[in-house]
Amino acid sequence: MGTAVRNLRSLILAGEYYRQAVSEAIGLGTTETQALSYLAVHGESGQSLLARDLGLTSSASTSLVDRLERQGVAERVRHPHDRRRLIVRLTDRGRAVVEESYAWLASTLEQVEPDELEHVSAILAFLADDLKTRTAGRQASGWRGLTHALPV
Repeated sequence: MGTAVRNLRSLILAGEYYRQAVSEAIGLGTTETQALSYLAVHGESGQSLLARDLGLTSSASTSLVDRLERQGVAERVRHPHDRRRLIVRLTDRGRAVVEESYAWLASTLEQVEPDELEHVSAILAFLADDLKTRTAGRQASGWRGLTHALPV
């Protein structure tokens, strides 16, 4: 189990390095690239849902979407069925950025044997879903009181 946990931590760190590299390559901050990834995975989204799922306050998400719009990678548009609501979606430039980063990820997965790829994909999906469930609402139980800074 210890080796598997270390390998999972290594994968998470590699993902963080990947996010930093993508951010530098396209000139966006890591929060902006996280939002692009979110929109690429989930499609257009209400700003409140985007904020909740990225762990942002309402004002922080407003600033985030403002920055995405200034960079031309996302836009706010009226909801098709409820004109009072706005949704956030990728622009053509945003989709191009996502496609470029997709190519980086695909080149890594191309190294997996084709007959193993479906199994690897299923494992990745399982791990992602489980980690998301465990961290939903940022309530990580079972940390034995180690969740606050050490006393002075």
